[in-house]
Amino acid sequence: MYKKLLVPVDGGDLTDRAMTQSIALARQLGASITAFVVEPDMPLPNVGTRPVAYHRQMDVHETRTDTHALDVLSQFGEMARAAGVEFSGRHARTDEVDRAITRAALDLECDMIVMATHGRGVFGELLFGSHTKNVLAKSTVPLLVLR
Repeated sequence: MYKKLLVPVDGGDLTDRAMTQSIALARQLGASITAFVVEPDMPLPNVGTRPVAYHRQMDVHETRTDTHALDVLSQFGEMARAAGVEFSGRHARTDEVDRAITRAALDLECDMIVMATHGRGVFGELLFGSHTKNVLAKSTVPLLVLR
């Protein structure tokens, strides 16, 4: 039924859970995993920032975020391949994380999104926000939430 899982990860404290649980699920289903990392855009320059300095900062930011995304995807890929699960990885740079996840699921023809959540409750969501809740509200692709 589900053959291609999109698993958004960010290298944070929920990443290990998302990796191990989605790999176990993919093995049970005979599915492949497409890992997806969303890195933030470079913040806009402050008033008075010189264009040359900003472009240098942008280059550093892009290098740092690309390296981080590739490191997370590499670790995930090694785990998946060791478990015999077909794996591919993608990353994007945007501040619209929820939209990037839902768009990737459609563009990559995934039939399920698997996300880990802190489960902070209503107050925590108000304070920190919830990408999982927003993806659930926006996505037409089924979402499995790991708690």
